Amino acid sequence: MKLKKQVTVCGGAIFCVAVFSLYLMLDRVQHDPARRQNGGNFPRSQISVLQNRIEQLEQLLEENHQIISHIKDSVLELTDTGAVSPSGQLPFRSANGSWVLPFDGRPTFLSVKPQDCQFALGRRGQTDLQMLDVYSLLSFDNVDGGVWKQGFEITYEPTEWDNEPLQVFVVPHSHNDPGWVKTFDKYYNDQTQHILNNMVVKLAEDPRRKFIWSEISFFVKWWESADAHKQDVILILGGQLEIVTGGWVMTDEANAHYFAMIDQLIEGHQWLEKNLGVTPRSGWAVDPFGHSATMPYLLKRANLTSMLIQRVHYSVKKHFSSSRSLEFMWRQAWDPESGTDLFCHMMPFYSYDVPHTCGPDPKICCQFDFKRLPGSRVNCPWKVPPRAISDANVAERANVLLDQYRKKSKLFRSKVVLVPLGDDFRYDKALEWDQQYVNYQKLFDYMNSHPEMHVQAQFATLTDYFSAVYKANGVAQGQRPPGYPVLSGDFFAYADREDHYWSGYYTSRPFYKNLDRVLESHLRGAEILYSLAVAHARHAGMEGRYPTSDYSLLTDARRNIGLFQHHDAIAGTAKEAVVIDYGTRLLRSLIGLKRVIINAAHFLIMKNKDVYRFYQTEPFLETVRRADYFSLIHALYLFMYLVLFNPVEQERLCVVTVLVNSARVRVLTEDGQTLPVQLSAQWSSAVQMSGEASFMARLPALGLAVFHLYDSVDSPMTLRSDTLLRLPGRSQSVRGIDPLPVRSQVADPQPFYIQSQSLTIRRKDDPQEVRVQIQFFTYGTRPSKDKSGAYLFLPDGNAKPYTQRDPPIVRVVEGPLFAEVVTYYQHFQQTIRIHNVPGVDGLSLDITTMVDIRDQTNKELAMRLLTDIQSEDTFYTDLNGFQIQPRRYLQKLPLQANFYPMPTMAYIQDSQYRLTLHTGQALGVSSLASGQLEVILDRRLMQDDNRGLGQGLKDNKRTANRFRLLLERRSSNVTTATEGGPVSFPSLLSHMTSAILNHEVLALPVIPKKRGVPPLRTFSPLAAALPCDFHLLNLRSIQNQDAHSPSPYTALLLHRLGLDCGLEAQNPGFNCSTTQGKVSPRSENRGSLVIAT
Repeated sequence: MKLKKQVTVCGGAIFCVAVFSLYLMLDRVQHDPARRQNGGNFPRSQISVLQNRIEQLEQLLEENHQIISHIKDSVLELTDTGAVSPSGQLPFRSANGSWVLPFDGRPTFLSVKPQDCQFALGRRGQTDLQMLDVYSLLSFDNVDGGVWKQGFEITYEPTEWDNEPLQVFVVPHSHNDPGWVKTFDKYYNDQTQHILNNMVVKLAEDPRRKFIWSEISFFVKWWESADAHKQDVILILGGQLEIVTGGWVMTDEANAHYFAMIDQLIEGHQWLEKNLGVTPRSGWAVDPFGHSATMPYLLKRANLTSMLIQRVHYSVKKHFSSSRSLEFMWRQAWDPESGTDLFCHMMPFYSYDVPHTCGPDPKICCQFDFKRLPGSRVNCPWKVPPRAISDANVAERANVLLDQYRKKSKLFRSKVVLVPLGDDFRYDKALEWDQQYVNYQKLFDYMNSHPEMHVQAQFATLTDYFSAVYKANGVAQGQRPPGYPVLSGDFFAYADREDHYWSGYYTSRPFYKNLDRVLESHLRGAEILYSLAVAHARHAGMEGRYPTSDYSLLTDARRNIGLFQHHDAIAGTAKEAVVIDYGTRLLRSLIGLKRVIINAAHFLIMKNKDVYRFYQTEPFLETVRRADYFSLIHALYLFMYLVLFNPVEQERLCVVTVLVNSARVRVLTEDGQTLPVQLSAQWSSAVQMSGEASFMARLPALGLAVFHLYDSVDSPMTLRSDTLLRLPGRSQSVRGIDPLPVRSQVADPQPFYIQSQSLTIRRKDDPQEVRVQIQFFTYGTRPSKDKSGAYLFLPDGNAKPYTQRDPPIVRVVEGPLFAEVVTYYQHFQQTIRIHNVPGVDGLSLDITTMVDIRDQTNKELAMRLLTDIQSEDTFYTDLNGFQIQPRRYLQKLPLQANFYPMPTMAYIQDSQYRLTLHTGQALGVSSLASGQLEVILDRRLMQDDNRGLGQGLKDNKRTANRFRLLLERRSSNVTTATEGGPVSFPSLLSHMTSAILNHEVLALPVIPKKRGVPPLRTFSPLAAALPCDFHLLNLRSIQNQDAHSPSPYTALLLHRLGLDCGLEAQNPGFNCSTTQGKVSPRSENRGSLVIAT
């Protein structure tokens, strides 16, 4: 009380001094003799001077408004002695010991129209091939098929082509990995630039020559250094060169998120349109390690009409070959009609190299890879080398090759056959162009000039082939040929031989998978804020004052994140030096994106845009890393502004935590309302800590909210956490900080609980207990022969329980805003936190597992959830964060074959409950028994797995794996029509939980200024709430011709979410409604893009 009186007197004195100073200044103006004339009457000139002085005084007050604001806040604090929340209540403990938190009292509602649930409940289009059924049908017996080891003997009648000649389309290609055993730049300098330079020369030599190119990242780098002549040749090559797919890279399809898959596709297509006037028509994916159903949907939406895939389980290829189903219409499992159908060609043999593309016998096909002619550094493993084509041998060679073409064509339904001709980084020497093109042209000329062979052979592009298939079947481009099957599902997990399943790369290098997801969220946030800021600046006529040059930082980030979607980058299957190069690029882009966000936020939160000034060397805001302290005490300032950015398209009620260097923290909203604050410890080890402050914030959708944090006398709204260390019986010294006391006790086997207003050990409103146990296991690798590596998961049997000599240290923290349990093991620490806030943030468990296995040898760490949910053999994983794919555990397959990619979520369910594990990074997941979910957290492997990398996985880093665990009750009165079928959907709450996990709130402190901080205000860009079954995927400023500045156009990407309404709805903490898919974008007068329903 004495201290409060002293502060009151001090604050009042400061206020009086300020007022008295103003009086003296005005008095001096009035009584200055030099300014008085004619008995004190002021002439107009003196009145003007006085007016100028008053304006100067107002400017002085404006520049020092920070001090005045603090005085005002101090007065508010002294007069509002209760310092209560907007609800008029203080946090308190209920009878059962849980904290009850004052809430702002704003009513919220959840209104999902029944029509918006019909999509999940509606009928599905019939398909001829459903991959779940195919996997159940196949025996996976791997019988020796003869020359085609993984297939069967192919026979034909020589007269089959008498009436309709065989059309052979040989498609030369060069697969260029943008990083694998060499870095992107090293590959370009050593090989790729020479491939493209030679292409310009060699294609121009003969108009019959064709070539396809896929990786736009390499092509752009070459184009920017090519002279005008080479660029002109490319533009006039016409149909000789085809750009296939047109993405920045040939993206991975297991770990990549659909945001990044789309973004790298847009980046490539935008460049092609602006520089070459080209729109890709056909997709080419020969090297991703398994194929996702998301890819054909995205390609279809990008106006492609056909696609090709290669890496599919050899048993699936054999099955499809035997039924001539290698070409099919790939339809989304949830499509009720055929609107998502895309024509797909599956390559039938082992690889995309020349020995495995001309026909079923690699020994013969290798003889027609003319790069392997005697004297070359590359030879044929089958010991029969190629022979140059001459007049003496052309007849024999042509008939041998035609036999392979005919056998391959027997696997397809048309008499049109595709023969890729290439391999990794082929055609980098001019000699190879001559070897392949000249020898093949001799063979083609011979075949085409002998009608009795009934064949027409030629070089072709991929679209040439697809066009011929459509024409042969009498249908338009992209239409379903009569009799061709319709397929739904995906092609994971991939095995190329024996039991070698490529399911290890779903987790390999999780540190970089996590970093990728952080970058994607920052890129999306930067895109949205930049687009809004530029729109505002243009409308206000301030485009010249706003740093639109930040667009180059966006471009750099788009391309570096796009590069990392390459199937050897995010997959974690590149050499260590290449991984470092990827990481360096991502880190550079992260720094650039933070700058874009800071600059945009600075402009958008200015209350008066006229006083906006941008200084390159003096940023207005900064970003807070998790390890940073948010310093409340500075030399001249007693408080700070904190700006929070909510990148989610819905209003957000959440707990925000910042590290602080003072325990006397008070947080005010923009309008001066005091918020509850939980003071707790930031722990640097199991027994050492410093301070952090958490508060509950309501943030506008896609908006920026302004808060005041300042050093204050004790407030009843600032409460300290209660911390208990449960020590395993050994002596430990606990060093805390005042005033955050820590209790300790010897651990005992008795159970203990943490709880919130929404969650306890069981759901608050649910009398039936759902038991969820988290256990940790380790896998080893096989003791001999083939072992696990970056690609392959080859365990030495079932997982073994993780054990350590000493019991773990357990820390229990309880407070009004959150409670958590942290368990410290030797190789990981796990934090389980529940947030005591209404809505989405408080309805799931927040789980972080910090893993460090750098001292292990050939070990993989797994986290297993064990429940009493009767899920049987069925579980569900997402594909690219875009859709859900049901899975079945198949006992006939080895353990490693039952793991699948989990980019964002996996769940199990029965008739009563669904348990969803949301993830903040792509990892491998399975359900090896009923009621279980198992996630591989990290892998450390000491050897190569013989897939070309030449290294193990030994560059592990300490990695935080972030999860949300959501338990939902199934509605008793709703029957899900898709139960056990090929389709499933997350609930609305599940979609929202994934969004808050993958798009964290960004804290942006205002850097103190000597001139003071101008007035700030919350920025809310939406005129009306977006329907909550819509996700704003991106708001992307379209590039100008130079790619380093924005055009006047912005791309708005919206995704309407499919919902499972068969789960009991929970209050999301904000107003949530659906509108049957109706949403209309419009521009407000102020120049920003606004969504209005």
